[in-house]
Amino acid sequence: MVGLSKKLREYAEISGIGEISRRYFIMNAFDGALTMLGVVIGAYIANIRSPSSIISAGMAGSLAMAISGISGAYMAEKAERLKKLKSLERAMLKNLRGSIHYRSHRFAMVMASLTDGLSPFLAAMVVLSPFFLVELSVIPWDIAFRASIAITLALLFFMGIYLGKISEENRIVYGLQMLVIGLITAFICFVISFLIGGNLT
Repeated sequence: MVGLSKKLREYAEISGIGEISRRYFIMNAFDGALTMLGVVIGAYIANIRSPSSIISAGMAGSLAMAISGISGAYMAEKAERLKKLKSLERAMLKNLRGSIHYRSHRFAMVMASLTDGLSPFLAAMVVLSPFFLVELSVIPWDIAFRASIAITLALLFFMGIYLGKISEENRIVYGLQMLVIGLITAFICFVISFLIGGNLT
């Protein structure tokens, strides 16, 4: 187990996947959280009070994001990694198939695609979690709605803090910037959902 962990760390260092994975994780978790925020607000404006309807719609959307993210990131990383590997082969005048460089690039493809696909799904499930409690009759719908928005904003704030840590800048400022983006998104979703709902009635 120790040997495997050491080998994976070596692969990550050679491929530089750590930095890429961080970008993918924040970027796509951000997408997943804001997408589910839109779903929840849209359901509220449309007067949908069935938790199962919100959960099913949210899960369908988040699964689609996950599948799209995994497949899209894998193909994109594969193209980029193979290009780098072939360039390295030409420079070294040798075939690197089976080498540590080849294994490192394969590892990077898998890690990037999993991070890209799973991060929006996990963020979406966290945002939807209060509605699972409604389904289990633990809390009422109105509390779940408020909790879902609060959770989304908290997620965005902490993602901002993490970005501030990475950039070695003011973490609170980064957190507040992400929080403002979430509030603006929520406002836009409310306005659009209200306008569409009003036109349909």
